[in-house]
Amino acid sequence: MKKSILVACLVIIFSSSVFAQNQSFTESVYFKSAWLNRDSRPWTRWWWFATMIDKPSIADNLTWLLNNGFGGVEIAWVYPLNRMKKDTVNYTPRQEWLSPAWTEMVVYAKQCADSLGLGCDFTFGSLWPFGDSKVPFDEATMNMKDPGWRQEITASWDYPKKGYVIDHLNRKAFFNYAERTGNALKPALQGPVSGLFCDSWEVETKFLTTPGFADAFKKRYDYSISDYNDSLYSNNEPYRSVRYDYMKLISEYVIEEFYKPFTQKSHELGAYSRAQCSGAPCDIISSYAVIDVPESEALLYEPSYANIVASAAALSGKKVVTSETFTCIYGWPRDHHSEEQTTDLKLLADAIFANGVNHIIWHGKPYNPAGQDTVKFYASVHVGKSGSLAEEIPAFNSYLEQVSYYMKKGKTFSEVAVYLPTEDTWIAGELPLEKQFIWAWGEYEQRYTYLPEELKAYRPLWINGEFLKKAEFKNGRLNIGDLSFSSLYMDVKYMDMDALRRVTELAEQGLRICMKQTPAEPGLHKSKSEYGLLLEKLGKLSNVKSSWPEMENITPFITGTEKFDYWCREADEGLYVFMANPKSQHLTFPLEYGQSLNYNTETFNIEINYNGSKIPLKIDFNPYQSLLIFMSRDGKVSNVDIQFTPKTPVYKPRIRQGKEKWEVAR
Repeated sequence: MKKSILVACLVIIFSSSVFAQNQSFTESVYFKSAWLNRDSRPWTRWWWFATMIDKPSIADNLTWLLNNGFGGVEIAWVYPLNRMKKDTVNYTPRQEWLSPAWTEMVVYAKQCADSLGLGCDFTFGSLWPFGDSKVPFDEATMNMKDPGWRQEITASWDYPKKGYVIDHLNRKAFFNYAERTGNALKPALQGPVSGLFCDSWEVETKFLTTPGFADAFKKRYDYSISDYNDSLYSNNEPYRSVRYDYMKLISEYVIEEFYKPFTQKSHELGAYSRAQCSGAPCDIISSYAVIDVPESEALLYEPSYANIVASAAALSGKKVVTSETFTCIYGWPRDHHSEEQTTDLKLLADAIFANGVNHIIWHGKPYNPAGQDTVKFYASVHVGKSGSLAEEIPAFNSYLEQVSYYMKKGKTFSEVAVYLPTEDTWIAGELPLEKQFIWAWGEYEQRYTYLPEELKAYRPLWINGEFLKKAEFKNGRLNIGDLSFSSLYMDVKYMDMDALRRVTELAEQGLRICMKQTPAEPGLHKSKSEYGLLLEKLGKLSNVKSSWPEMENITPFITGTEKFDYWCREADEGLYVFMANPKSQHLTFPLEYGQSLNYNTETFNIEINYNGSKIPLKIDFNPYQSLLIFMSRDGKVSNVDIQFTPKTPVYKPRIRQGKEKWEVAR
């Protein structure tokens, strides 16, 4: 590493900061200054394993990332490497967690990133769920069936020291934790605005509770949850109805006591919030809506899950949708590690672009001593100087940057809103065993919730009860912020009373609705007469139909898209449509090694209906290529050149030998 680079990292000047610490944090500041908004280069998670971190190595790692087309990092603090050998005897020397020495390294990393023109976010803790060795017993995650149990955190920066996961239903527990974590990070939050990151939900969810929850439940529903918790996850009645009441109240706690306070604290520290709400036991759209930068993940979640994240972002006016990308693409924990193929990564990246993501976060880059690349993280592709990807990373990153740039333009475009079946998943309880992972058991996660295929020509988005309440019916359309929908599509077994009231109001105002089935009222205590009257009203309205073909005067946006996924952004100048190669459709975990192998060009005849123009097009998907089409407001169509041709992959079929490591049942 050149001496000048190290010096530059050491002498960053704060007078030109885009965010002064004494300036109030507002959305305008965030949207103007956040790296993720103004720079589309992909980022990477940067794991700091618990060891002695040094400044030359920080500069060496960041300089390599800059030279290979990355735009920023998210520092994530994890356990020492001897933890992988279950060594609890030998202590790995390190800067102590949240100590002044630790803060010094973090501040240096931020300053160095600033000097190189890189963004720098910080995971708001060590490992995944928030918690550490200083969390007191009475502020730790609780279980209603075992009052003496608390969830431990055993693989953090402090390993082998143990601690507790904070009670995520208790804002006092969060703010106490956030006070010491934020104080240690605060010096690093000077200069260009950074994000504070919360990873996917890693909290034990079954029978989750918090002090006062049982009393709040009794007050809300007029019965005791303790009378039912022995079989809360049974598929028999009345437990299914009780489970809905429980999940509805838990959802409110998760959002009000954790995700909202997390964003609040981020703003107090002069940062923005970025989070994966995946796996959280809550209304997933409402939770993502309170985060500044909603984040999806792939491939432990299928690319289609990003539709929910991107819908929440569009409904709440968020421009950027990030994704933790390339996680365990060939299987968990480390199949084909350091042997990854760029063609397979591109296949996955194109899939999530076509499902609403517009900024890639690689998963990811381990911290390595200067001049070395020996430390690797098992559950990801390897970002580093060695490994099979190294040669193609710069060109691939350039491709990812270009697609992200166009997919951030303007606003998300859609014609139809689809009611997310939250009530159905809360009542359904556990996933079938064959769909469970060892880390995922509940239908509430929405892992297997898909947009209706019959709506593909209309580029639908998900919506929930909260945003139906916020919406207005005006000029014959359902309007929410920048979004405008021609109609609402519902195909759910259950619908909350408040949501049904709002749907009925909108239908009476003239909103066209497709109600595929008649929903039932969820919850133990039902208001049968009112619910039935609302359904009766809906059934009598001429603008409410029971099948999509009956819906009138709703023009398809793009016809002929059955074989590929796409996403649309509408800017002042016109419409940008990203169309993913057909091989990117319906990807599931795990990919086969070389699944992207392809020698064929596929041709489709499509028709785009936009701004009063109908344009027939013949499009060709060459091997490994996706398409980006621009349509101006006067109906002129052109191709945006996004061609990137990776090396032809080698295909190796996956050979199963019994139950996979991540499976609960086969």
